[in-house]
Amino acid sequence: MKNIFVLAAISGFIATGAAAQNTAFDNQDRAIDAVEDLEEQIEDDAERDVIVFGTEGREIGSYGSVSLRATATNDDDETASDIGIGLRYGTFDGVNGFDTTASFIFSEEDGEETENQLLAGADYRRNFGDAFFGFAKADLFFDRLADEPGETAQDIFVGAGVGYRIFNENNLQWSVQAGPGYRFIDVEGQDRVEEAAAAVSSNIFYSLSETSYLTNDTDIITSDFSTNVTNEAAVNVALNDALVLRTSLATVYDDAEDDDFGDAKNTLGVSVVYNFN
Repeated sequence: MKNIFVLAAISGFIATGAAAQNTAFDNQDRAIDAVEDLEEQIEDDAERDVIVFGTEGREIGSYGSVSLRATATNDDDETASDIGIGLRYGTFDGVNGFDTTASFIFSEEDGEETENQLLAGADYRRNFGDAFFGFAKADLFFDRLADEPGETAQDIFVGAGVGYRIFNENNLQWSVQAGPGYRFIDVEGQDRVEEAAAAVSSNIFYSLSETSYLTNDTDIITSDFSTNVTNEAAVNVALNDALVLRTSLATVYDDAEDDDFGDAKNTLGVSVVYNFN
């Protein structure tokens, strides 16, 4: 007999009373993607206002959200459990914006850990005008179960650069940013890699109607060791002022592990985000 218990809860808090939003380049998608899987995921990055994008037009103040997903399965004395936790916090003072995101995933089968990963990111932006902005960011990845030769146990990137808003209209917004940085990588069976790196990001928002919109977020981090590409395309539908239905396709490619883009990891996610003041 199979018993499955699923608990999914998501909550957001907004100090200013405005809906929490993704910034132009919060570069948190890797952390959020990890909380999704092919069955059903609850994620906390769908809180983008239909009209507002980036620091342009954002309410002054702070915002944040917490998401939780947990499953437990018992099937003929075989047990399995999964836990996913997502946290976000951000502030904006009219010129400067700061965002942080963290995601933790834990899985266990018959008493043995099968997944234990932490992903986190921090992003600072400063507007220099209507179109140009500067940024500084850090992306962190830790895998506590990486013990086989060639598996990545740690990948940290820190960098800074400039960005430009190519389109910044009510129904179409597209921003790009790029800059140099440094990377710290620990791979099982190899010496630590510390080397110069670069980051390039693109963020596209297109409004289909007053209640639906498309997004496509792309992040690339490259160095001599490897190139990581993350892309997430999503369709978002606001069911009401508080509830958003999001369907997304996330693609993650790492040329240190994948021979070509055909080997990339693709994740189809369906999530519901509840926002309340």
